[in-house]
Amino acid sequence: MSNPDWTEWPFFDERHQELALELDAWCSSTLHGIDHSDTDAACQQLVQALGSAEWLRIAVPQGPDGSWGGRWPEIDSRAVCIMRETLARYDGLADFAFAMQGLGSGAISIAGSDALRQRYLPRVAKGEAIAAFALSEPDAGSDVAAMSCEATLDGDSYVINGEKTWISNGGIADFYCVFVRTGEAPGARGISAFVVDADTPGLTIAERIEVIAPHPLARLRFDNCRIPVSQRLGDAGQGFKIAMMTLDIFRASVAAAALGFARRALAEGLARAKSRKMFGQTLGDLQLTQAALGEMATEIDAAALLTYRAAWLRDVKGVRTTREAAMAKMAATESAQRIIDRALQMFGGEGVVSGRPVEKLYREIRALRIYEGATEVQKLIIARELMKE
Repeated sequence: MSNPDWTEWPFFDERHQELALELDAWCSSTLHGIDHSDTDAACQQLVQALGSAEWLRIAVPQGPDGSWGGRWPEIDSRAVCIMRETLARYDGLADFAFAMQGLGSGAISIAGSDALRQRYLPRVAKGEAIAAFALSEPDAGSDVAAMSCEATLDGDSYVINGEKTWISNGGIADFYCVFVRTGEAPGARGISAFVVDADTPGLTIAERIEVIAPHPLARLRFDNCRIPVSQRLGDAGQGFKIAMMTLDIFRASVAAAALGFARRALAEGLARAKSRKMFGQTLGDLQLTQAALGEMATEIDAAALLTYRAAWLRDVKGVRTTREAAMAKMAATESAQRIIDRALQMFGGEGVVSGRPVEKLYREIRALRIYEGATEVQKLIIARELMKE
């Protein structure tokens, strides 16, 4: 484990410390054997592996008599963050696979009927069904209330028409939690949420999207896609609220993933500094290198404190953590970008060779500064919350 001292901070219980140690050992023995040449197949294999090892049980609540498949009574933000930080340190796609099982099914955990929870959550926890969260649209990313994909009530069904894009797990998901305009009121108050199975007639994959850190991503098209009212999550018009509640649970975990990438970059940089011979000494003997390492380590601890403060406040104090999670997400992703860039610089030309650890980290971190709210949006959220006070 890379510097396990942080698990002894007062944010954590004994169960969190045990989780970190067990997961680290599993990652060390398991994740090196995953072939990433086929991204879809690798992601499917990782979901199955995480499910078989029961790590996906962290991503869903326990439910009555354990019937929803979760490990603990409620989704524990600190546990989710530990999962993401540790997985990201070993394999960015493994982190993605875990995170999307939680985010993709989170709306069902929060607002699903008993029937929907029983139908979907146990399969998510076992890795038998791949989940996806369909919120963004071509003209509605950060401004969720501007969405135009709509659903019209027709008897005991809704008919969905429109598009969603930038949908993680698009093309391999077994179901999508979809947020669409149903028109109960203007703006955000007229959005509802539904669970749409991937094989529902009228739902098609319009485009597969390739990005610099490969993972399954797609644009979805809904053409008179009919689903029963029973597939709605919560009441009509509550979709925006459900989406924000889901993101609030998992936004701090984006910061945790960035921490995992940053810790791996620091470890790679340290190893390089100690071994690289230069001017009759090692790279690490140079004061410029030492200064960079000192800044990298300090930024990691600062981001970790913000990340686990947000998770602790939600778990222990039971309060809204909109501001704290935004601070953590902004600080951790931005600092991780700087840390990885410094680590890559220590490798010189070798750092930009395709497939090398720091090169992969350089590609992995870039998206985290955008998805689930770009850095600029996090600044607006923080300022808005401050002005409310």
